[in-house]
Amino acid sequence: MKARDIPNIISIIRIMLVIPFIVLMLRQEFTWALLLFFVAGISDGIDGYLAKRNNWTSRLGSILDPLADKLLLVSSFVTLAWLNVLPVWLVSAVLLRDVIIISGAVAYHFLVGRYEMEPTIISKLNTFFQIMLVLSTVFSQGLYVLPPLALQALVYIVFATTILSGADYVYTWGKRTYHAKKQQQANH
Repeated sequence: MKARDIPNIISIIRIMLVIPFIVLMLRQEFTWALLLFFVAGISDGIDGYLAKRNNWTSRLGSILDPLADKLLLVSSFVTLAWLNVLPVWLVSAVLLRDVIIISGAVAYHFLVGRYEMEPTIISKLNTFFQIMLVLSTVFSQGLYVLPPLALQALVYIVFATTILSGADYVYTWGKRTYHAKKQQQANH
């Protein structure tokens, strides 16, 4: 193991935290689940900081880091819906957006070439509000009940940013695919 592998190891540990996190939520041990979510969040910041500060970036890291984040968020949403804490329609929208993005990335890879993850501003906002919704919901279940109106507002904000970021990805990558295919045809 080399020092430059530390960010990837942290990402792998974050992936391994997903199962205990789900188990804690299913047992409705929300305080412990919140602590684990917080640890995952801190470790995400640490591995990103180390990778950027020391130029320890890698192709594997560019896959592991967002994968760890996505696994934690998706499992959080699905589990909270399973527990009837978050609405199923919201979780369906979040999952559908992710399926569309992954399908588009795979299609781009096979039709055009290598796909580089480039989150847009609206996508980063969506991720931020998804994290805020999970944190607020788990906090409200475990430590202190938050005002229902505040949680409801977060639900609708997540829904809106999910739709907007999904549409933005389809538009942006559709346009890139069109131009790349046009360029490939011009080169032949």
